[in-house]
Amino acid sequence: MALPDTMTRPETRVPVVATAGVAVVGGGPAGIAAAVSAARNGAPTVLVERYPYLGGLASGGMVLVLDDMHNDTEISVRGLAMEMIERMHARGLCVYPPEADRDPAVRATEALWRKWSRWGVFDFHTRTKPHPVIFAAAFDPDGFKQASLDMVREAGVELRLHSWFQSAIVEDGRAAGVIVETKEGPQAIRAEVVIDATGDLDVAASAGAPFVDGSFIVTTVSRMGGVDTDAAERFQFEEPERFAEIDKQAKSLIGGCWQYWWLKTPLPGVVWCNCPHMTGFDGMKVADLTAAEFEGRRRMQALLEFARAHVPGFERAYVVDFAPQTGVRQTRLLEGEYVVTKRDVMDRVHFHDTVCRGRDYYTPYRALLPLGVEQVLVAGRHYSATPQAQKVSREIPPCMAMGEAAGIAAAQALDGGMTVRDVDVRAVQKRMRAQGADPGDIPAGNALVPEAA
Repeated sequence: MALPDTMTRPETRVPVVATAGVAVVGGGPAGIAAAVSAARNGAPTVLVERYPYLGGLASGGMVLVLDDMHNDTEISVRGLAMEMIERMHARGLCVYPPEADRDPAVRATEALWRKWSRWGVFDFHTRTKPHPVIFAAAFDPDGFKQASLDMVREAGVELRLHSWFQSAIVEDGRAAGVIVETKEGPQAIRAEVVIDATGDLDVAASAGAPFVDGSFIVTTVSRMGGVDTDAAERFQFEEPERFAEIDKQAKSLIGGCWQYWWLKTPLPGVVWCNCPHMTGFDGMKVADLTAAEFEGRRRMQALLEFARAHVPGFERAYVVDFAPQTGVRQTRLLEGEYVVTKRDVMDRVHFHDTVCRGRDYYTPYRALLPLGVEQVLVAGRHYSATPQAQKVSREIPPCMAMGEAAGIAAAQALDGGMTVRDVDVRAVQKRMRAQGADPGDIPAGNALVPEAA
């Protein structure tokens, strides 16, 4: 007897478990910033997260360097991203170069390259070597989780973990909350504004907003322990020819990685492996995500065995853990009121409604606004950009700045009794600065300003 291809689920009565002014879906870096920012600005806020921790790809995906927040002359991402860094630093779980080592007169010297390169805090965009040391931060994943919980709790956010987004509640073309799946069954959360910080555009897509499908490499990130990093660094710098040959062999086993396949972390003897980079896996498909776990572990086990045998300092290395979240970089991307292009990013185009910035590029408020549905804001790597633009503008600190702006806009919409589409962007920019953030409203000297303010 042939089984049916589809099934019909009966209608279910869904209890309303929370009501708030703002519901933020997704407790990654952008969602944390959005929830904390909205709550600090007076909006009753609920934050929904599917995992039992906060931090998303920063903590659960173990993307353990916060970068893309410093241009050639200044720190360009501040606000809640910087607060997160300082909270972790105070616990000894975050490392960044002091201002003296970022001095333009010395930051590109061989001495500072040796001191800082294995922390990943250098400007890899430059073509000259050694790459200059810049402001970036290497951190511990649990440090990010704890700092996130502290910030959310102190702001008075109602946090609901173990709650997997199911569908958006849309009434008369306006978002009115979300339904989540839990161990208790489906639950409804009512809200006047919904911020989609899922990374995959789950909420906005469910609400009917247009989007495009994108794809990029995925990674099963891991950490190794028992590493003598001093010995490994001596090998790199004192035996460069032998190092280059062995490093080439290691990278062939990985099958794809950045310049360095291991970086130091704040925990002694524990290194971060942001690899392998794997193509051909769709971050929206269960089968592909499952296959990526098998393939990533296979490659990293081969790398571990090779490193033990051939890389000085790795003789006693072992696997500490693999990230509980697959490193998905791109899936659905919003097609919002404005779609940021790669040319916008590369030419440093400045917009009159800029509300956040990355290394040296700007994001307009319109890129956070979906078409086709009201009272939804988008913050994170799924913002309104072309796939090519997103690949060079999706790092964690600027996504946090995006979330911070979205939280402020949501709170101001509630205060003014208006839609988020009608919020005064200048008021958002002003509030960002009052919170210590940089909305990018003042273009840097190298920015292209094609629009009238």
